[in-house]
Amino acid sequence: MTRSCFRRVIGALLAILALTGLPSLPAAAQGVDAILKRGKIIVGIDLAVPPFGLQDQSFKPTGSEVETAQLLAKDLGVELEIVPTTAQNRIPYLVTNRVDLIMATFAISPERAKSVWFSTPYGATGSVLMAPKGLAIKSYAELAGKKVSVARGSFTEQSLVREAPSTTQIVRFDDDASATAAMVAGQVDAYGTAMPIALDLIKRFPDKQFEVKFSMLTAWYSIGLKRGDSDLLQWVNSFLFFHLQNGDLAKIYEKWIGIPLPPVPTL
Repeated sequence: MTRSCFRRVIGALLAILALTGLPSLPAAAQGVDAILKRGKIIVGIDLAVPPFGLQDQSFKPTGSEVETAQLLAKDLGVELEIVPTTAQNRIPYLVTNRVDLIMATFAISPERAKSVWFSTPYGATGSVLMAPKGLAIKSYAELAGKKVSVARGSFTEQSLVREAPSTTQIVRFDDDASATAAMVAGQVDAYGTAMPIALDLIKRFPDKQFEVKFSMLTAWYSIGLKRGDSDLLQWVNSFLFFHLQNGDLAKIYEKWIGIPLPPVPTL
């Protein structure tokens, strides 16, 4: 075969491969190595949902999710960069590679699993409906005609849309901090949020006489990863398994949430 003929054959093969596509490694196959090479892991955390995520008096991130992320970065041997997120932008930040992981009480659901991958669970949160003591509310039915604040994109919002009467005015905010402010200012009648947030508000504003009216749902949360990132998922699950078994994550949960970590299921 002449050199020119050989080149034509190689060129034809390359053209075919370009059309059909070479077998490629999953994006996640490079996940851990890329993070180690970078020397930093970027984690999205909602810093407006105490006690899971908040800022202390020095405006430094803190809370149960922050402490867990710090432990994760330490085990990985890299620096931690926290990117503030909201319930609405958690998934977009993940799928557009703005963050490596989402750790923001990210509750597991089949709908969300269409867009992202979930690690094994490592904590539980429950949504409740809270309002002043003087307001008689015992069920979704009694929300008819009332204004209820909620964080946009949250499971709580989905529950209200599904269960509340059509005359309920669901007032959506971009984050829990804004939804909380509306409740404290008396701009809404009630507030649908996570139990720890409700308990924190009851403690911080005793003059408002807030109370939990009824439980809306219980959800397990996990770490969110980009779909296909199997290498990073394997490492994250190993991290969670190890620290669930040795009790580290239970200590973090009880320290911040104020109750023992329930027995955690596997995914």
